[in-house]
Amino acid sequence: MRVIGGKAKGHRLLSVPGRGVRPITDRVKSALFDILSNRVEGAVVLDLFAGTGSVGIEALSRGARRAVFVEKDPAVVRVLRENLRRTGLEAQAEVVQDDVFRFLKRPPPQRFDIIYIAPPQYRGLWSQTLLALDGGDFLAPDGVAVVQIFPKEFEELTLKQLMLEDKRKYGSTLLCFYSKVEARPSGPERGCEDPSSASSKKP
Repeated sequence: MRVIGGKAKGHRLLSVPGRGVRPITDRVKSALFDILSNRVEGAVVLDLFAGTGSVGIEALSRGARRAVFVEKDPAVVRVLRENLRRTGLEAQAEVVQDDVFRFLKRPPPQRFDIIYIAPPQYRGLWSQTLLALDGGDFLAPDGVAVVQIFPKEFEELTLKQLMLEDKRKYGSTLLCFYSKVEARPSGPERGCEDPSSASSKKP
């Protein structure tokens, strides 16, 4: 696992195998940041169920202004902090050792331009997290929330503030992009796309 773009490109990141974290492959991470390319520069990022911090660190490397990482496992948090140290991105990062749902119940410290959600697999946590975000004010008006799950985990959710804008499937990984309802352009919802046909437009 490594940083694949930006000022920290090439830095290897420590991993924590077998602890229930949901890693992201270089292929999926590259596709994700191709899609988010024009959103990342200067963005404030919230990495929920942050694990080793791969996505938030990638965002910082590519020009994000700040990233907040939320992870409750103390051993994983130690690895996350070491990865920030190795990449020299500590000054732009805040690590919150806490349960994601407890964090989301508190008033948001600020609004976030990009929120990334990659919880442990097959526990329904991704939908619970989106519902919690839907009831709060964490996402900026023009922001995007991205969920990383297995395709079989996906289900349609009844949301008030958020709306599914796009889905991209990469093998056994599905990325789902949600935006604020009032910020979404008019037009039909896009469906699940194969990466060979996926464009680099922002969702």
